[in-house]
Amino acid sequence: MKISRTILLSLALGLAGVLQLNAAVDYHKHLGLQLWSLRDQIKVDLPAALDLVKSYGITEIEAAGSPSVPIEEYVKLIHDRGLNPVGAHFGYEVLVKDLAGAIHNAKLLGLKYAVTPWLPHDGKIGLTAKEAHEAAANFNKWGAAFKAEGISYGYHPHGYEFVPFESEGGKTAFDILIAETDPKLVTFEMDVFWVFHAGQDPVTLLKKYAKRWSLMHVKDIRKGAVTHLATGGAAPIDNVAVGTGQIDWPSVLRTAQKIGVQHYFIEDETPTPLACIPDSLKYLRALKL
Repeated sequence: MKISRTILLSLALGLAGVLQLNAAVDYHKHLGLQLWSLRDQIKVDLPAALDLVKSYGITEIEAAGSPSVPIEEYVKLIHDRGLNPVGAHFGYEVLVKDLAGAIHNAKLLGLKYAVTPWLPHDGKIGLTAKEAHEAAANFNKWGAAFKAEGISYGYHPHGYEFVPFESEGGKTAFDILIAETDPKLVTFEMDVFWVFHAGQDPVTLLKKYAKRWSLMHVKDIRKGAVTHLATGGAAPIDNVAVGTGQIDWPSVLRTAQKIGVQHYFIEDETPTPLACIPDSLKYLRALKL
């Protein structure tokens, strides 16, 4: 059977696209900052906070929450400083109420990724299996809508997703989200702090779901801090500058690069981000894998 040159070319281009999507990336070249790190500074003076980001020598950023200025002004402030908004976080409730509006803002920002960072749930009861199934269905719907506009949609676990459900035969909410979302529509962002805090091994999780992770929050946990707490909450003092805590960063970053994580964002939730962000950058920029 003869195959036309057009078909062969199409197959080759399709394969190239897949390979590019999963290609190994040197994290040093895509090390950015999640703007939540400067949440207090942004509340006081957004332009000055963005100037601070630029002073760190960072170009890639991930936005969080709604800006205090109109979206068009926000985009200008970012671009005037040569910053590249690779991604942004969009709340679950925001997407339920106004998916079209979120997509509109994502397009104005020129995002590659739109990520939901939290699933609403009762803090005393914890996330339920029903809520996990509902979230998976919504993620597929939202992922398809974002994909239609050239944007990848994803979810950022916080740790409470790793509690087993007896009703699901020991499966966790994270298991449900992985199994019931279409890999072509939904990707994931690993927050290394929250994964470790919940008692999970980041390296094992990266390898187990190697084709699902695209983004990473690079965040360390204090030596001596209690782990195996799948609560999604921790004392601010349990957050420390990257390289000074419990995480084996060479192993985590080596594995992340190998499986094709594309972008790495420092997210500083320490009590002293203005001191810790430069320390984290110094460590990460000097680290050789």
